[in-house]
Amino acid sequence: MSEECTECSGKGVKVISTEKCPKCKGSGKSKSIDLMKLSEKDMSSFLKGGATCEKCGGSGELQITEPCEVCEGRGVFYKCKRCGTTINGLIDGEEICRACNKTQHVYALDDSCNLAEVGVGNNYHTLVNSLASFGVFVDFNSHVRGLIHTSNINRPLEVGDEVIVQVKDIKTNGNMDLIPRYINEYQTIELEKELPIKKSSELAEQIGKAIRFEGEVIQVKQTAGPTIFTISDEVGQVSCAAFERAGERAYPHIDMDMIVSVTGEVNSRGNRFQLETTSMKRLTGAKETAFRERIEKAIDNRAEPVDVEFLINSEILDKLRPAMKKVAKEIKKAVIKSKPIILRHHADADGMTAAVAIERAILPLIRDVGGVDAEYYFYKRAPSKAPFYELTDVTRDISFALEDVIRHGQKMPLVILVDNGSTEEDTPAMKQAQVYGIDMVVVDHHHPDEVVDQYLLAHVNPAHVGGDFGVTTGMLCTEIARMINPKVVDEIKHLPAISAVGDRSEADEARSYIDLVSNTYSLEQLKKIALALDFEAFWLKFSSGKGIIDDLLNMGDSIQHKKLVSLLFEQANEMISAQLDACLPNIKSRTLANGAILNVLDVENYAHKFTFPPPGKTSGEVHDRLCQKFENKPVVTIGYGPDFAVIRSKNIKMNIPQMVRELHEEVIGAGVNGGGHLVVGSIKYVEGMRTEVLSKLAEKIGLVEVE
Repeated sequence: MSEECTECSGKGVKVISTEKCPKCKGSGKSKSIDLMKLSEKDMSSFLKGGATCEKCGGSGELQITEPCEVCEGRGVFYKCKRCGTTINGLIDGEEICRACNKTQHVYALDDSCNLAEVGVGNNYHTLVNSLASFGVFVDFNSHVRGLIHTSNINRPLEVGDEVIVQVKDIKTNGNMDLIPRYINEYQTIELEKELPIKKSSELAEQIGKAIRFEGEVIQVKQTAGPTIFTISDEVGQVSCAAFERAGERAYPHIDMDMIVSVTGEVNSRGNRFQLETTSMKRLTGAKETAFRERIEKAIDNRAEPVDVEFLINSEILDKLRPAMKKVAKEIKKAVIKSKPIILRHHADADGMTAAVAIERAILPLIRDVGGVDAEYYFYKRAPSKAPFYELTDVTRDISFALEDVIRHGQKMPLVILVDNGSTEEDTPAMKQAQVYGIDMVVVDHHHPDEVVDQYLLAHVNPAHVGGDFGVTTGMLCTEIARMINPKVVDEIKHLPAISAVGDRSEADEARSYIDLVSNTYSLEQLKKIALALDFEAFWLKFSSGKGIIDDLLNMGDSIQHKKLVSLLFEQANEMISAQLDACLPNIKSRTLANGAILNVLDVENYAHKFTFPPPGKTSGEVHDRLCQKFENKPVVTIGYGPDFAVIRSKNIKMNIPQMVRELHEEVIGAGVNGGGHLVVGSIKYVEGMRTEVLSKLAEKIGLVEVE
């Protein structure tokens, strides 16, 4: 390999000076000419302007030159074909440096090589495979084998020994004449078959052909037969099947997150392509760095969210757009990289609509990237009973993730927290997730605590831009889902309205989303769906209830949707009525110093337990009845048990998270914690301090400004 000398521009000489042409005396014209020797063209030129001086070519000057010192007059540099060093000349007619010329070279055949890459006279690394009476069989790689005849063996060899051999001859039938070489000093040169490097998007045109493919290992799955490596490049993924023995791990030194170079033949498997692997090696150093930079840039571009117009006009949503796009991008990146996704949501109407909006957006993308069954390996949705990420939740998530790492060779997941994740109560679980390298994003409308942000890749909360809980998580997630996958808009545009009704939002955004779907869903229908969701969530416990929830949200058969909503709405109302019949006569009410009417209910002793509605929902239903009774007055309702209290309020400027922090500090030994929205929330405490905590809470409520 050669390259032009930059010093002399490939001429081999350098101009040191110029002088006047002695023949034409600087005129550039010839003094005499033989007209008989001129052609017709030259004669015409001569008649017009005279004859050009032959010595200087008509310039009137001669250049004085000397050989280029840099390239020694050759005009080119050579590069050593072995080590790439720049050299001045050829040695014995070869492009090789003096150091390499003195060093013995031994070639190591990559698995991509076959007999065509073996050269007579070269030395090769081999491994003794088996012994025979007439010689020793050695492997150059997994495909190329040769025999060292007994007559050429002068010291004993055993199976598994590494031996350098020289190829003296290759017969027409492929048999090689090998001689063992015992070399003390040598340089190993790795030899790969020269194959075109193809991208995953180009495999359709490469069926039956041998290619090279480079990418990042994102999954290693051992089957009863081959080992399946899922490898991703800039544009997609390829399944690479490597077979050692049935059920045995191929290339055990290759693991997830490594950058590898794979060679093999492209085959079709149904509607997908698979590379039947002949070799796989890890890329390191500059090659690895360059590939990672290239693939990260490509994935970053592919994951860019779609800049959609929001379904409604909202100043809060406009301000949240950058944060929403960041969440959307992190989710799309996880999908593209086949990183498992766990979608955690509060088990109520708002949480479920939020989660389903994201789910409907990402499932088609997950299937596009990983195949029709990819959602079973790379996606899971799970409800959280509390409005925060509990230790119970994170323990389950970590446990399942670690099992999937072992069973399916997957990465640790991205956890998406919706309608929870913004408060200090979430941090114990987040700390555990961080230990295992689990990434998290949050979309929530509970009053946020800044402490959680250190554990998150991205965080969307209306309070960050001056909004409040009236902008529900269902609204936020529906718009984020459209940024991820705009094609799902018709499936999910009614979800914000259900979310708004379910969370009793009175924000302008709630009215806008309800109006958006008013031609399809009446306000009464939306209320029925929201209550049916809450009712079903209670019975589902920790199950996602995917099919049932899809039917309740009208994601399939509309007739079945109407029947199911009507039935569950009726059953829920019957149980709510039974609960209220027991509760309402046992409510204790009094007027506080600020004029607010405080209502308290012992849900442990005066409400049905272990059935619908649970204490939180019961307190909410009781509060609704009391707001009707004390219309246009400030009303606070507390439903309490042995170690908890649920708070609902109207027309009173509460800040429940702040009250919880104050109670924690002021009531020593009560262990107060909790939170929620500013005017709706819950607290926990130790049972023995119930009276002190509730008394202090009532005192604080009496000091709050009322509307």
